Amino acid sequence: MTGFFRQQGTLACDGVPLSALASAEGTPLYVYSAATIVERYRAIDAAFASYPHSLHYALKANSTMAIARLLRSLGAGADANSGGEIDVALRAGFLPSQIVFTGVGKTWLELALAIDLGVATINAESEGEIERIDRLATARQTRARIALRVNPDIDAKSHPHISTGLKTNKFGMPMAAAKAICRRFSSAAGVEIVGLHVHVGSQITDLQPLRAAAEAVVRLARELRDEGLVIDHLDLGGGLGVSYDGSPVPGVQEYADALLTAVRESGLHLVLEPGRHIVAPAGVLLSRVIDVKEQPGGKLFVILDAGMTELIRPMMYGAYHAVEPVAPTAAAEITCDVVGPLCETSDTIGKDRRFPRPSVGDLFAIRDTGAYSAVMASNYNRRLMPAEVLVEKGGWSVIRRRQTIDDLLALET
Repeated sequence: MTGFFRQQGTLACDGVPLSALASAEGTPLYVYSAATIVERYRAIDAAFASYPHSLHYALKANSTMAIARLLRSLGAGADANSGGEIDVALRAGFLPSQIVFTGVGKTWLELALAIDLGVATINAESEGEIERIDRLATARQTRARIALRVNPDIDAKSHPHISTGLKTNKFGMPMAAAKAICRRFSSAAGVEIVGLHVHVGSQITDLQPLRAAAEAVVRLARELRDEGLVIDHLDLGGGLGVSYDGSPVPGVQEYADALLTAVRESGLHLVLEPGRHIVAPAGVLLSRVIDVKEQPGGKLFVILDAGMTELIRPMMYGAYHAVEPVAPTAAAEITCDVVGPLCETSDTIGKDRRFPRPSVGDLFAIRDTGAYSAVMASNYNRRLMPAEVLVEKGGWSVIRRRQTIDDLLALET
């Protein structure tokens, strides 16, 4: 078995007891299963094996260097959403030709960096952005490879904060304007239009929006071809969801079948940008109980040493994460709210959870925190960033040390 499972009742990661990790490295602590990351990446790759494709790991899900290096070793490219993520990708060993540069608000400096490096593709968000790329590339006497990010006005049916494919969202350019934009820049000195890009959202558990988006860009590619503009790839982004609460979600083969049904006849190379689906179930956040407190006539609160500074998803999205004790106990079950130590009522990890009544010092695991957890962590209340460890081949390594107060204050005068 890979990932997180119980041995003699105690939760372990790939056979390593989580209690041993917490004792050695302290809490809060992010723990990742290398075997799970490998397994989930290979499953996506295998599902699309019948068709020419490239997988560019979405660094925004988790950009810790060791995670990026692991995925590069498996054959992944990188999807970067900022100049900082481009730098991380390079330091993790990705070649510029393996990096796709996405992002709704790329600065002049970021665009210049991408052009100078010669990244695989810049996914251009607007006509104005293409103008800036053209100007920068022309000044450098080169042509930048770009893909038009189109907005198909499709509801991803996920949380509104992570839905990106509607015309009311800030992402991409209108589908109806794409042909005119392509005509305008088809002979530009500084840009070469090589692809179409679409990404309608994240944590998608209904394949219909992904299928509809794929069909829309295939139609657009066909229309462009009929006008004499030939592109070489379709980038269908990412977005495939995971099950945080045990509810059914589409498998990777269903996902592949839905997209390939739309794309296969086009013959165009397929680019995908998976992130959450690979790394979310590969991580847990370990935390110890600070207090167990009952408000008279109110609720019972289990207060952990991890909160919204380590896991902001419940506050931002109302997201569910399973919370469970690492070690078995014979205590009576309780119903409680699991909360963090921050000075915010919204610092709540889970409401009305049931498990045996814990004691101060007990160790808990917050599940499925491999994506959008460490990467979205903050220093609010001057809290220090936790360490991160990667479990691999029966042992573990610290892939990011715990932040110190000197680290935090080093840039201040």
